[in-house]
Amino acid sequence: MELVFWLSIGLVVYVYAGYPVVLGIWAWIAGRLRPDELGIERRSRDSLPPVSVIIAARNEASRLRGRIDNLLTSDYPRNRIQIIVASDGSTDDTTDVLSPYAGCVELIMLPPGGKARALNAAVSRARHPILVFADARQRFAPDTIDRLVRHFTRLSVGAVSGELVLDCEGGDSTSTVSAGVGAYWKYEKWLRRREAIVGSTLGVTGAVYAMRRALWQPLPDGTILDDVLGPLRMVLRGYRVVFDATALAFDQAAHDVATETRRKVRTLAGNFQLLALEPRLLVPGVNPVWLQFVSHKVGRLAVPYALLAVFASSAWLAWSDWPYTVAFLGQLVFYGLAMYGAVLDRRSRGTAPLTEVEREAA
Repeated sequence: MELVFWLSIGLVVYVYAGYPVVLGIWAWIAGRLRPDELGIERRSRDSLPPVSVIIAARNEASRLRGRIDNLLTSDYPRNRIQIIVASDGSTDDTTDVLSPYAGCVELIMLPPGGKARALNAAVSRARHPILVFADARQRFAPDTIDRLVRHFTRLSVGAVSGELVLDCEGGDSTSTVSAGVGAYWKYEKWLRRREAIVGSTLGVTGAVYAMRRALWQPLPDGTILDDVLGPLRMVLRGYRVVFDATALAFDQAAHDVATETRRKVRTLAGNFQLLALEPRLLVPGVNPVWLQFVSHKVGRLAVPYALLAVFASSAWLAWSDWPYTVAFLGQLVFYGLAMYGAVLDRRSRGTAPLTEVEREAA
């Protein structure tokens, strides 16, 4: 039980603290040996390649007008942008909303089939060598498309992730949930930047990324994390997936526990599915980013089980030595406070008016 306790503690500490330390040192060394990834000169407007912007949407009519306007007013030449909206079984007035954009937006109406099927249909309609993926909710900075595309002058680069900026990242959020999300998201982006320096990121930000059309592989129906499976398949083929922190998209964070919990559950389920769809990712030598993948993705899947093992082993050892007693009592207090906080959140949501994010989730 002592061995179980300390191995489990070691796993949790490594995943959330040890790996970032190792990655930070590794990236610092690699950064001194490799030129700055963002030191790429911008092309002239006449030499920019045409791009196909893809949006998969379901019942997003209220957002699509603003989203299309945002794309059409970007710095990228309008005559080099093909915009494709794949409507996944929408029952709202998506068709009417997009009808004024008939000359510059191609709408694909599909029966309900999931986001992966909608993306496959949209890519099959794409005419240009660079695909830019966007969601209906977020907005791009004016130069985002240009900053994504410039990386493809390097033949080794297969995909580029931009940076999603949440409204809560400034630290002035009035919601403890959104403040926590903002802090975690900054930590996650810190990892992605350094993983890109040492090799490739382990996924992209689904709301703002680009990839080579020739490298697209159709996604299996029901794929949960399309923005992780696609890039990792590219890495397995020998291409790099880089991160550009200056290619910005803007969004709102979840402001309640229920919405954030659903997002976390979806992400964890997607990571388990990822292992089933691409078991090669677990094979050293086959996966060029094996250490990063096991530390960043697989390790997090194992953490909940490690926490259960810590609780069980410390309970077993609580009467044998005082460190285990302290550990067991500390966990009781921690989990008790977490449960109490969940009760308070449920009560507050039952009396407070719904926010925009909560209404959309409902």
